[in-house]
Amino acid sequence: MTILQAIILGIIQGLTEFLPISSSAHLVIAPYLFQWDIAQDYIFPFDVLVQLGTLVAVILYFWKDLFHIIRAFFIGIWRKQPFADQNSRMAWFILLATLPAGLAGLFLKDAVESAFLSPLITAFFLLGTAIILFLAERLGKKNRDAESITGLDALIVGIGQALSIFPGISRSGSTISFGMFRNIKRKPAGRLSFLMSIPIMAAAGLLSLLDLFDIPDLSSFIPLLIIGFITAAVIGYISIHWLLKFLQQNSLIYFSIYCIAIALLTIVVWIIRT
Repeated sequence: MTILQAIILGIIQGLTEFLPISSSAHLVIAPYLFQWDIAQDYIFPFDVLVQLGTLVAVILYFWKDLFHIIRAFFIGIWRKQPFADQNSRMAWFILLATLPAGLAGLFLKDAVESAFLSPLITAFFLLGTAIILFLAERLGKKNRDAESITGLDALIVGIGQALSIFPGISRSGSTISFGMFRNIKRKPAGRLSFLMSIPIMAAAGLLSLLDLFDIPDLSSFIPLLIIGFITAAVIGYISIHWLLKFLQQNSLIYFSIYCIAIALLTIVVWIIRT
C-alpha cells in the first residue's frame, strides 16, 4: 500500500461511512477496480481501523448531544428514573441498538473477514443495500419525530446495523432504512443512525488493534494507517453535515441507484477478468 492509496481509501471511507452507499463495499471494490496489489494481511485491518477516523468525526459532530445524553444517563440512574428524560432514554436506546451488531460481530467474524476478500460477494451485498433503500422510501410513512422513538424501534434499527457487518450492506443505509420502516422521518432516523454507530465502531476498531500485531512489517504500515485515519476523519465530518441536510428534503432513491450502478460495474469487471 502506498501513501496515495492510503489517502484515496481514507477519502472513500470518510465519504461513504455516513452516506448510505457502504464504506466497506467501496474499500473492497476500489482496490479491485483500480487493480491495486495490496497484501491481504493489510486489507481487513486497514478497513476497520480507518473507521476509527470516522468515529472521531461523528463524536466531534455530535459532542454536545453526546454530553447531554451521557449526563442524563447517569443522572437517571442516580435518581432511579432511567427513562424519565428523553436524553437518558436515547442512551438506553443506543445501548439496546448495539446488542444485535455486537453479537453478530462475535459469531460471524471469520465469515465477515472472508467476504472482505471477495469483490463479487461485496457487489451482491451492495445490491442488497439498494433494495433496502428503495423499500424504505416506498414503504415507510416517515411521519414520526425523534420524541416518538421507542425501545422496539431501537432494537429493530439495531438489527439493521447487525446486517451491515458484511461489506456491501451500508451501516447508515440499513439503519436509516430500518428507522424509516418504523415510520420515523429521514432526519431523526439519520441522527439515531449516527449516534448508535459510536459504540459498535469503537468496539470494532479497538478489537482490530489486536490484529495489528499479526501484520508483517508493522512499522511501515502504521504511517499509512495514520494518513488514512486523518483523511477519513476530516471527510467524514463534512459528510455527516451534508447528509443530514440532504435527508430533510431528498429521497434515498438516489443512493439506491448509485449502489446498483457500482455493483453492476463490479460484476461486469469480474466477469471480464475471469
